[in-house]
Amino acid sequence: MPHYQMLIDGQRVDSTRHIDVINPATGEVFAQVPHASVADADAAIAAAKAAQPAWAARPIGERRAALNALADAIAARKDELARLLTLEQGKPLPEAQGELAWTEGYLRHYATLELPDRVIQDDDAGYIAVRHQPLGVVVGIIAWNFPLLVACWKIGPAVLAGNAIVLKPAPTTPVTALVLGEICQAVFPAGVVNVITDANDLGPHLTAHRDVAKVGFTGSTATGKRIAANSADTLKRLTLELGGNDAAIVLADVDVRATAEAIFGGAFLNCGQVCLAIKRAYVHADIYDAMCTELARLAEQAVVGDGLEQGTRIGPIQNAAQYEKVKGFLEAARAEGVIIAGGKAMERAGYFIEPTIVRDVTDGAKIVDEEQFGPILPVIRFDDVDDVIARANAGDYGLGGSVWSSDVDRAAAIAARLEAGQVWVNQHVAIGPHIPMAGFKQSGLGAEQSIEGLAEYTQLQVINIKR
Repeated sequence: MPHYQMLIDGQRVDSTRHIDVINPATGEVFAQVPHASVADADAAIAAAKAAQPAWAARPIGERRAALNALADAIAARKDELARLLTLEQGKPLPEAQGELAWTEGYLRHYATLELPDRVIQDDDAGYIAVRHQPLGVVVGIIAWNFPLLVACWKIGPAVLAGNAIVLKPAPTTPVTALVLGEICQAVFPAGVVNVITDANDLGPHLTAHRDVAKVGFTGSTATGKRIAANSADTLKRLTLELGGNDAAIVLADVDVRATAEAIFGGAFLNCGQVCLAIKRAYVHADIYDAMCTELARLAEQAVVGDGLEQGTRIGPIQNAAQYEKVKGFLEAARAEGVIIAGGKAMERAGYFIEPTIVRDVTDGAKIVDEEQFGPILPVIRFDDVDDVIARANAGDYGLGGSVWSSDVDRAAAIAARLEAGQVWVNQHVAIGPHIPMAGFKQSGLGAEQSIEGLAEYTQLQVINIKR
């Protein structure tokens, strides 16, 4: 059985304890990784602290070159990494290959960014400028839905800004992060990038550690709140990309068939395990029945299976705990609405749920008000635009939202009224390295991606010279 090692201070490190990694398509163990101790975590933080000043002192051109070298090394092993990604995460191989392409592209874009000094005054009286200085040691905690991409969302801006980083992947998807650590060993000086693996037991220690200046986290809102609490004593800088319950508002003037295909793709990408996926579809009453019929047809046609099997469109739920949670949503769906496609856990090995469409359901239902994070889409009827905007804005989340219409100007005006960090017209989950990503309300703190995301990994310093 394959066994992987951590990266601490430029060395590959094992542990006396180990964690089994399960293939969600089979329910069977396919690899083992170390179970880091508190001492391992402390060693990783100490290594990062020791390495950071020299790394920050390097010219930004060298740090950019390192990110491009990392992208090159990932590209050289893309076939291996894509297969490992499917084995540990479950997503279909084409989606895993897409994640590899995104990862490479994000790293290359980060390598182009810069935060130059901003001169406020430069005259006979004096010189004043605003600088962006590195923070020091960053902890990056990675979600299990896009384990490689999200890891590089942390590495890219952190090291470009002159920080050193300790990465902690989710315990159910640690393999690609450890291979990434192996790659980083050959790219960065010892201690600049460290990767440790745990069983979700080291988070409190890492996020409370006095030598950690910043935590970048992608995951659930509940965990984000715990990280904020753990970090409060030392007032760490935080970037939290948290949960969402994205609404898609579909007006009556759309092409039903084409829009249904786009809505389905935005809801069921990665088996619905995407923070920015469509979690609620509000459809105008005039086209409600037709849209439900089309969505049900697409769900029934979608091939569900092992992500390594050719033709698979939807893979398994990533882990057993989430599988049980999604089954609870299916029970709620049967009680709260009418299931017109799917609705069952599949009788086979692994964590498979049929893609499920639920109609005749409304706000107040569990499957509407809560983030399912699985292959379930409630379709809710509406008649009045002002009312549906209020309903879309009613919850605690505010990550993304979309409006669908043949009248783009009208749709854009409606989208502007949504309380969400990303609003789209006639598309959803349209993100990129040049586009900042942030959440309203309890969907996040700070921003990721683009120049705004890079700034999150720095602290402002004003230089003020009297002449």
